[in-house]
Amino acid sequence: MEDKKGFIYILKSLKNSRYYIGSTINVDVRFKQHNQGNVKATKNIRPLEIVFYQSYCNIETARKMEMKLKSFKRKDFIEKIIKDGYIKITPM
Repeated sequence: MEDKKGFIYILKSLKNSRYYIGSTINVDVRFKQHNQGNVKATKNIRPLEIVFYQSYCNIETARKMEMKLKSFKRKDFIEKIIKDGYIKITPM
């Protein structure tokens, strides 16, 4: 069985400037799901824009990184990732 590439993505709400961090195997499909209101966590902060994404060798690694990033809970940290254009830390 072949591992599928995984992605970390960061969305920004155009309604209230809040960020949302997620992971997926298909950024385009997942982004559409968010903006259509099919994701409970982001339904009330739409519309959203993709401000960052980064690929990983598989979805498991991307999910580990998602959990690590969410554990920081710091807007300035997220904004530095967006500004730098990549995540410098390694997954757990």
